[in-house]
Amino acid sequence: MSSELDYLSRHLAKGSLSRRDFLGRAAALGVTAASANLLMARAVRAQGPVKGGILKAGMVGGESTNSLDPATWASQVPYTFGRCWGEQLLEVSPTGEIEYRLAEEYDASDDAKTWTFKIRKGVTFHNGKELTPQDIVATMERHGDAESKSAALPFVRGFETVRADGDNVVITLKEANADLPYIVGDYHLMIQPNGGKDDPTAGIGTGPYKVAVNEPGVRHVGERHEGYWGLDQRGHADQIEIIVVNDATARTSALQGGQVHMINRIEPKIVDLVKRVPGVTLRNVPGKGHYVMIAHCDTPPFDSNDLRLALKYAVDREEMVEKILGGYGTVGNDTPMIAGYPLFDDDIEQRVYDPDKAAFHFKKSGHDGPVLLRTSDVAFPGAVDAAQLYQQSAANCGITIDVRREPGDGYWSEVWNKQPFSMSYWTGRPTQDQVYSLAYLSDAEWNDTRFFREDFDKLILAARGELDQAKRKSLYRQAAMILRDEGGVIVPMFNNYIDATTDKVGGWIDDPNGELMSGHALTKCWLTA
Repeated sequence: MSSELDYLSRHLAKGSLSRRDFLGRAAALGVTAASANLLMARAVRAQGPVKGGILKAGMVGGESTNSLDPATWASQVPYTFGRCWGEQLLEVSPTGEIEYRLAEEYDASDDAKTWTFKIRKGVTFHNGKELTPQDIVATMERHGDAESKSAALPFVRGFETVRADGDNVVITLKEANADLPYIVGDYHLMIQPNGGKDDPTAGIGTGPYKVAVNEPGVRHVGERHEGYWGLDQRGHADQIEIIVVNDATARTSALQGGQVHMINRIEPKIVDLVKRVPGVTLRNVPGKGHYVMIAHCDTPPFDSNDLRLALKYAVDREEMVEKILGGYGTVGNDTPMIAGYPLFDDDIEQRVYDPDKAAFHFKKSGHDGPVLLRTSDVAFPGAVDAAQLYQQSAANCGITIDVRREPGDGYWSEVWNKQPFSMSYWTGRPTQDQVYSLAYLSDAEWNDTRFFREDFDKLILAARGELDQAKRKSLYRQAAMILRDEGGVIVPMFNNYIDATTDKVGGWIDDPNGELMSGHALTKCWLTA
């Protein structure tokens, strides 16, 4: 059997045998699915990356308003394209560990307030300029400026000083933070020449691809940067291309027809159909991503906590996971936290669909009339169907929800974070502090629920500097309870990342940090044929 498996593995690595056929033949030989997947990974690694060709992705999440300024990235296409041309100091690996990128070492003081990063030498930007510690300092300064409107501002605001010291960058914090390596790995903190202060939209970075075409809402093309310092690890294709295909049916057809090699956000309702397509591999990865309804806590009628509670009790979470996710996910509990976080507290009571409680709080809120919910196909896969399902479950509680379907183009710039009740998604972050700091602290740029609570803020800030993990977990539990019972976010479900690739794609590694290998698929994968 060993010789036959070796034979199958070699053909899999060469691309002459599909993943599905390999699994089928391995199963016929009595090999378990887990062992077969391990063999596949080893076979691909042993074969090594193949250089050349044009690797294409069809993606939802692109708009005509997208910018190359990393400070502004809020949806999948700019984020994924940004991974192609930009890099951070550090990254989070698929297993949750810190990986070195533009920093090749880092060290912290005992009190976790002073951090030193040794900057990699021999790295050049796409314009030929050599990377220096001053570029990192300038990047942090720009994102720390409130005028930049950077989504990373909540993180960088905690820096007391950032300075260059020879080949190092030294960051001194106002308060201790054991999670700083994860913070500097945030995808908004792409290092740019002079920090992007001269032109943040230039699209010049140190990544494996140079920006060749930038047509927001249409297509983006990158050409391999031959001077890239890590070409043995990334940048295997001669070119990468992202084609914006916001329509789910058209996106799937593009994959089937060979126009693209990978797509994101397979709708769960068509998963079984995609599984049967010859030459296509479904990539199903559980993670921290979650689909949400967001209500502005400072805008009537959502400024009533009773109304917010009514809307939370009116969600049939189990039904949504079954009918919208097709079982490819888990129920949410009105906080952005799930068991994947190390300090997650699993003894918080699960909120369930309760028409009586929903009706009670709705009556107590004093609101009379319908509630307008905005949604779109780009909010998340199945968002329109989810809104209609929510409409039905709420009706059984005596609550009328009017669903308004908005166009995909402009949804993230004109609806999300602007309209008082809408559907959205979050990909999750490596740590609880990042999630709360990004979207729930009172001064967060992306506080899309307008949740302003001083006591909540104090808990998060205290947890950030607490080095005793048991105490830190307790602080996060208190914060989660406030958010669950008084916040404006409704979290009915946590989603799996469901992408798909053709059998011409090699090097895929499941990454629970986000869809399409947390945005790295185009830089880490290659064409096998």
